[in-house]
Amino acid sequence: IPGYGDSPPVEMVVTAQGRRTFLDHVLQELGMQKPVLVSPSMSGRFALPFLLAHGDRLAGFVPIAPVGTKDYTAEQYRGVQTPTLILYGDRDTRLAPQALQNLQHLPEHRVAVLPGAGHACYLDKPEDFHRALLGFLHQLK
Repeated sequence: IPGYGDSPPVEMVVTAQGRRTFLDHVLQELGMQKPVLVSPSMSGRFALPFLLAHGDRLAGFVPIAPVGTKDYTAEQYRGVQTPTLILYGDRDTRLAPQALQNLQHLPEHRVAVLPGAGHACYLDKPEDFHRALLGFLHQLK
């Protein structure tokens, strides 16, 4: 993610609008049409603004305890019709409950909880993670 970790700071990603635009450019450059956006942790700062502005351009959304969910209202979430799989590990007791509380307002959501997995549930329980993800993907139109 630009601007995080060891990556150089990028002026564009300072605002939610800038992060949304950055992600839009990435998807355009990759030539992606109706992708499924998987958004773990810090990537929520990019994915959530994009989802709220351009959710109709996504085939699906898979938030994995993303940050920034409290920055938006229940009403804003209710306006998104993108099929969503809210996915998290049951040992993530800090970020996952907050994300679930906010994201459950997405009208087309379902929830998958990975027992025994923490915040990086895809690393803790990769087989369970992939099973849940593939199940969701197979149900998309």
